[in-house]
Amino acid sequence: MNSLIKLEITRALRNKKFLFFSVIYPSVLFLLIAGSADSADLIDGIGLNLPAFMMVSMASFGALTAVLMGNSERIAKERESGWVRQLRLTTLPGRGYVLAKTASAAVVSLPSIVVVFVVAAVFKDVRFDAWQWLALTGAIWAGSLCFAALGVAIGYLASGDAVRPITMIVYFGLSILGGLWMPTTTFPQWLQDIAKWLPTHAYAALGQAIELGGAPHAKDVALIVVYFLLFAGGAAYLYRKDTLKA
Repeated sequence: MNSLIKLEITRALRNKKFLFFSVIYPSVLFLLIAGSADSADLIDGIGLNLPAFMMVSMASFGALTAVLMGNSERIAKERESGWVRQLRLTTLPGRGYVLAKTASAAVVSLPSIVVVFVVAAVFKDVRFDAWQWLALTGAIWAGSLCFAALGVAIGYLASGDAVRPITMIVYFGLSILGGLWMPTTTFPQWLQDIAKWLPTHAYAALGQAIELGGAPHAKDVALIVVYFLLFAGGAAYLYRKDTLKA
């Protein structure tokens, strides 16, 4: 299993296109959105200025890109090519394959978080205490496991041809409606009521609470845990179903 994990990490780090969209792209979006923002103006209903708000949002978006886009497309294509079937003929347990995919995505998601933080600190003078930087990194990195499980589920649900459009719909839908690209306080009230129950909204809220000097709210943590259990349970079911087909 360790060999497969090393192989998956190496493949992820060699994929320059994937690294660009998961590591560089979120930082570019941060500069485009928050580049001319006044750090003195606070966002209504949140208490953060736009650079601080977008820093957490784009770091979360980058981690989401790494774990969701990477897992879903690679798993679907490997199922179609027969690579997953070949692995089942070895002594590798099913959980080992899923763990290898999650580990490779997590390795890429960490630099995507750190790069956004560095860009925000250098170009927009975003400043926090040392414990807040560490807590932000840990919370966003750990929270991304929820979406890694979703990526595995989509990879086993969709075929190689259908996986990209399905993933893109889920990816952009959760990002926009969850408030990663803009504050949900700008949404109509009915859309705000929907957004607050989405996993991406709770995910971004983890970092926002830390930026404000507190701990993540229990509701947001609970939502992330519940969604993780749902996604992981769905991935396990689809994996077993796919095994029976093979």
